[in-house]
Order: sequence, then C-alpha cells, then structure tokens
Amino acid sequence: MKKIPTGIKSFRKLREENYYFVDKTLMIKDFLERGSEVTLITRPRRFGKTINMSMMSEFFDITKDSKEIFKGTKIMDTPYASELNQYPTIFIFFCGCKRK
Repeated sequence: MKKIPTGIKSFRKLREENYYFVDKTLMIKDFLERGSEVTLITRPRRFGKTINMSMMSEFFDITKDSKEIFKGTKIMDTPYASELNQYPTIFIFFCGCKRK
C-alpha cells in the first residue's frame, strides 16, 4: 500500500519510497517553453513549492543521475526529456531555518 507523502520535501524520496505521486512534471515543460530570464514561483503554505523545486533540481542537475526517478512521468514523453541532468544547478531552501 502506498503512503501519503505528508511532510516529504524530496522528490527523489517521494519517487523511491513508494509514496502516492501526482505527476506535475509537465511544469518543467512549461518552465522551459516560457524562456523567462527570471521565474517567481509563489503558492500558499503547504501547496508543494519545495517538492516542485526539488523535482526541478533533480531534473536539471548535471551532478545527478535521475533517469530512474523520472521513468514513467509525463515529461519523459516530451522532447524535453533530452534536458535531463544537463545543467549546473543550485537548489537552496530555507524550510529548516528558525528565527531567534
């Protein structure tokens, strides 16, 4: 039985550890087709910003091998599948930071 990914922040963990998964990988296609110099992604709390950014980092990061975790996703059925793991990527998130 699949688990519900409550509190999961890593796309890789979500895919490798048998969690329910809603395929939002076409967001990568939209991002590439937009061709903007800067993209601001805003959503209310608990709407998947971190997991979506983790997904994009896994997809683009040249230091990773993400073929297995993207196998069977919608982005792999597009011409953009060739962009997998082709770019230097920096992914910083502040969800663990506490204000004192």
